[in-house]
Amino acid sequence: MTRSVSERGLGILALLGTVLLWGSSFTAIKVTVSVISPLTYVWLRALIAFLGLTPYVLYVSRHSSIKAWVKGGLVTGAVFALGLLFQGWGTKYTSASNSAFITGLNVVFVHLYVGVVRREYSVGHGLGLLLSVAGLYLLTSPEGGLGVGDLLVLVSAVMWAAQVLLVDRFSASNPAIFTWAEMIPSIFFFVPDVTLNGIPRIPITLIPVITYLGLACADAAFTLQVFGQRRVDPASAALIFLLEPVVATVIATIILRESVTLVKAVGMTLILVAIVASQYEVLRHAKRGGRDNTA
Repeated sequence: MTRSVSERGLGILALLGTVLLWGSSFTAIKVTVSVISPLTYVWLRALIAFLGLTPYVLYVSRHSSIKAWVKGGLVTGAVFALGLLFQGWGTKYTSASNSAFITGLNVVFVHLYVGVVRREYSVGHGLGLLLSVAGLYLLTSPEGGLGVGDLLVLVSAVMWAAQVLLVDRFSASNPAIFTWAEMIPSIFFFVPDVTLNGIPRIPITLIPVITYLGLACADAAFTLQVFGQRRVDPASAALIFLLEPVVATVIATIILRESVTLVKAVGMTLILVAIVASQYEVLRHAKRGGRDNTA
């Protein structure tokens, strides 16, 4: 399907909004998991996101059927929850840098699917993929061999890739209702959390932070993802999502005073160049198609 330049541009802006919100979440997550367990963080964030969109879902359900949107959201949410599980499990047995790099490799799986199964691939996408993976490697600086933890995180990367592809498949859904349903599977992390750790105690000072994570980094970010992927192909979307660690690094530098080495700066630059390179050819084709349609 050929999309106009303006339509695609709107989609890119929406995905950039998603990336900015996801990137801003890292500092908030670091604060949160230093106070409560990671399991508590996952289901509590999902619960707040679910409750935040519930009034809207109830209103829409009174006027139209939401069954198809909810079904797509639940399927995608199950894959997303598995990604969280395997990422957390694997990160326990590997370094944070390895986990960050391997997680970012979800872009490779998305591109493989688009190229092999859909046969909708361009030179720009291929160049963008090579540059982005190189940039990601420099930004995260992974080390060591391939251990059990790395393999578990690799499974999570497959789950993240599947999430991007499923959002593309169900992108015609109402974005907010799809997101509402997508949060439901993660709420079930409450069961192992209570079983292993008992009823958690949530400090009052943490409520604003976890609320931001639920309403902004989940509700708003995932709604923008669905809206954006309706207008942007999944291969391009996966590349744009690699800006997440770039945004996280910039925010950590500003707020947490973390230093940025020259190598990391080069890595971030390569990711930015990769996105521009991948979009140039696509946007030029869309612009030419737009002129042909008006001729």
